[in-house]
Amino acid sequence: MQELFLEMEIKMKDGVDHLHEELKTLRTGRASTALLDGVTVEYYGTPTPLNQLASLSVADATLLVAQPFDPTQIAAIERAILVADLGLNPSNDGRIVRIPVPPLTEERRKEMVKRAHEIAERFRNTVRGVRREGNDRLKQMEKAKEISQDDERRGFDEMQRLHDHYIGLVNQALSNKEKDILEV
Repeated sequence: MQELFLEMEIKMKDGVDHLHEELKTLRTGRASTALLDGVTVEYYGTPTPLNQLASLSVADATLLVAQPFDPTQIAAIERAILVADLGLNPSNDGRIVRIPVPPLTEERRKEMVKRAHEIAERFRNTVRGVRREGNDRLKQMEKAKEISQDDERRGFDEMQRLHDHYIGLVNQALSNKEKDILEV
């Protein structure tokens, strides 16, 4: 039974880790290279992450800089950033791509918070699904007489404890991101 709990906990932890990665891509009004983590560039017919085609850096609080390893890809990098729909308008000087990060309007901040809530809800559902899977496996174990009904009940309680813990982590991550987005 402990292996089951460990397996379910690993799945829940992976879900929370993925949540953190997705929340990083939401703009907070400050320049961060994490904003560009989800951007993929069409590089000779292959979708390639931007960070593998260019050196990314933060020039100041409102400017990101992408210096391509292959200068012929500047136009493709600019196009990929525009297509990513991050609200960023890159420009280049033939050697580097400058990506100004405009301050967020109140309306855009509210959109970002709404998107953060949608992302968090998706990951809450992931955690709930893992709990359901664990509970189903406990029921199967009891039906196959591998565990007693008392062990099954204790297993359900443990599964609920894990669920509550990871839902709390999702809510905490959402709260922190919401605070970052709404901070002016």
